[in-house]
Amino acid sequence: MERLRKLERLLAQGKVSRRDFIKQVSALGLTTAVSPLLFQGVARAETPKKGGRLRVGISGGSTTDSLDPATITDMMMQVFNTSLRNNLVEIDADNRAIPELAESWEASPDAKKWVFKLRKGVEFHNGKTMDAQDVIYSINHHRGEGTKSAAKALLEPIQEIKADGKDTVVFILKSGNADFPYVLSDYHLSIGPAGTDFLDGVGTGGYILKDYEPGVRGFAVRNPNFFKENRAHFDEVEVICINDVNARTNALKTGQVDVINRCELKTVHLLKRMPGIQVMEQHGFKHYTFAMLCDVAPYNDNNVRMALKHAIDREQMVKTILRGYGEVGNDHPIAKANRYHASELPQRRYDPDKAKFYLKKAGLSSAVFKLHVSDAAFQGSADAGVLYRESASKAGIQIDVVREPSDGYWSNVWMKKPWCAVFWGGRPTEDMMFTTAYAADAPWNDTHWKNKRFNELLVAARAELDEKKRREMYVEMQQLVRDDGGVVVPMFPADLSAATDKIRHGKLAVNWELDGFRLTERWWFA
Repeated sequence: MERLRKLERLLAQGKVSRRDFIKQVSALGLTTAVSPLLFQGVARAETPKKGGRLRVGISGGSTTDSLDPATITDMMMQVFNTSLRNNLVEIDADNRAIPELAESWEASPDAKKWVFKLRKGVEFHNGKTMDAQDVIYSINHHRGEGTKSAAKALLEPIQEIKADGKDTVVFILKSGNADFPYVLSDYHLSIGPAGTDFLDGVGTGGYILKDYEPGVRGFAVRNPNFFKENRAHFDEVEVICINDVNARTNALKTGQVDVINRCELKTVHLLKRMPGIQVMEQHGFKHYTFAMLCDVAPYNDNNVRMALKHAIDREQMVKTILRGYGEVGNDHPIAKANRYHASELPQRRYDPDKAKFYLKKAGLSSAVFKLHVSDAAFQGSADAGVLYRESASKAGIQIDVVREPSDGYWSNVWMKKPWCAVFWGGRPTEDMMFTTAYAADAPWNDTHWKNKRFNELLVAARAELDEKKRREMYVEMQQLVRDDGGVVVPMFPADLSAATDKIRHGKLAVNWELDGFRLTERWWFA
């Protein structure tokens, strides 16, 4: 069955044809096990049609949400903001950085100076034509001393931004960055008109804001002046917050919504069998973590952190929580899909004896730790906490699983409670992931981890143009996080979303859920 699942994954990703899929499955004698619905999600030869209202039932909404892209933390606003606004750079289905509001770019030989040519004639929803000053204003929105934007750390290496005429923006970096275009694809860095507070939702995107209630609903209509001719096919887009996975699933089954994210893994096999529904699977950079604050006792002792890292049974967690839809983690955030994934690092295994050893080194014979969980963190986090508690008990470690409400989890629990469950969408490059969540002064450094060697390597690797040397640096950084960091990374889940079989799409991007958050722009109704 593992071979079948791998073939299904390759088919869903467009890496094998339907004919080759059938041939290989038949050779395995498994034809009868394959649902015909699997093929409905890969019918990509059609010409996109315009029309209809796309209703997205989505998790990750909160009453604390805002239309300001600097404050975005979870799925509802990641998808809705991407419907309203665009970036200079887009990530395509092959994880390549391609021009979006930029028309092209070029770098100096040392990758310290980047010149971006802008598309001409692109209009904001308010009728203003986009120019270099709008781009500079939007990027600087995340750079000010008072900003709370998670993108601030990504932009810290920028020394200067300046216009060279109306349609050219020049970035001068403090040191070279070979991946700089990827940075500008970050979902926080969408472009709005100069002078805006960003709360009006005005952008250049495929849809124009009509109604928005934080944590409840966002509604927008197609932008007739959208600069991408073959995108934004729906007449209307409605993004509805449904944090409960069962309610979300029922809404799809009963036709109240057309698409849902984060399927219930316990019942997804039943969803696959339902007439009129397709399930889509993506394997990218997403990972689940249990983050400890390294400046709060007892997690300020690496022996405690190492004890907890050896007290978790990753294989059991992937099998039980992910139902096999994912892979074990190795206590660092770099996925196998990343360019410099450290495959040579030994996989950390569940070892109660080592957990006891490190606990004793910390001066503890037994201990009680509170682990805060919520479905807002990731679906199944409470069950994962229970499994963690059971495996840790064999090492004399007691874990109290504290269930927190979904609403407000990211503002009230994450980065405030000493140990909590976290969902990370990951990032398309190592530098973006490390800079966002592991750099010493990053706003989203959710473990408050500070390692001098790591931070030196972070700057050096960013500017290194020699591939071999760069890889060596990123491998060492993964090892430092694994052996000294404050994060337990047990698993990399697949992204499972579901939709009516009337939905059509091209090859799915894996940089974020729901086709890189761009389903409203890239998908259409048959």
